[in-house]
Amino acid sequence: MDPGALGRHGSGAEGGAINPTWRTLRARVEDEVGSVVDARRILERASGHTAAEMVIRGGDPVPARALSFVEAMVARRRGGEPLQYVLGQWGFRSLELIVDSRVLIPRPETETVVDAAIEELGRLGTGSPLAADLGTGSGAIAISLAVEVPRLRVWATDLSADALAVARANLAGAGSRVAPRVLMASGHWFEALPPDVAGHLDLVVSNPPYVAEGEGLPDEVAQWEPAQALVAGPTGLEAVAEIVGAAPLWLSRPGALVMEIAPHQAEEAAGLARRAGFAHVEVRADLADRPRTLVGRLAG
Repeated sequence: MDPGALGRHGSGAEGGAINPTWRTLRARVEDEVGSVVDARRILERASGHTAAEMVIRGGDPVPARALSFVEAMVARRRGGEPLQYVLGQWGFRSLELIVDSRVLIPRPETETVVDAAIEELGRLGTGSPLAADLGTGSGAIAISLAVEVPRLRVWATDLSADALAVARANLAGAGSRVAPRVLMASGHWFEALPPDVAGHLDLVVSNPPYVAEGEGLPDEVAQWEPAQALVAGPTGLEAVAEIVGAAPLWLSRPGALVMEIAPHQAEEAAGLARRAGFAHVEVRADLADRPRTLVGRLAG
């Protein structure tokens, strides 16, 4: 878009340009990005107002600095960049997370993985449970668990130093009652954990890469999100198989594995878990009723 295409119009009493109101600007942004939802989120981000506040403040003129911010976000969105990265933040359960192209965008299906993890921790009934979130990315799973399970301690690991930097920033924003219970470590899956943790984890949870090489992805995903967090290998099951196979060595008895998988992998992933020694295996549906969360339980 042309710089200033959304901006000042007309003239004031002394011939100066007049900034648009928030209401007028919203209509222009909707035209530019072709989405009512995207326009609303962009203006809320620039203004710092909630949706309700925007209704009340709709007739206020847009400050010049905010107008420039909106124009920059609109240009990025029109260039194909995902809305979440354009905004620089995104909601996940009770959290408002920093997100950018160093990490995957948190998605609703991963929220159901957290639901399953919390359920398994409750079933185990451990007073001060210990968990590991492998491939933590933005920290969405690990931090959510620490927020929602008050006595939980959780290791959050990732091979990507860039991803861990984002996760640490998100952990800092979670508050002093949460931050000390989330331990971050760099490394490949279980290799990131200290050896003395082996056999003592109550829960292993992960949203690993599960896309196969050459598998079609939407352009917005393929061109912007980190490939190493998406693509596992030729079959798409490589990371799932590695984590499932090693998990029994790191889990206590009883203990549980909770993992996000692709719907078409459900049968194969369940078979891997059974062969690894999990006594109870199931695949739970996501919000769209697709098989999404692998749950494996070790016998006591």
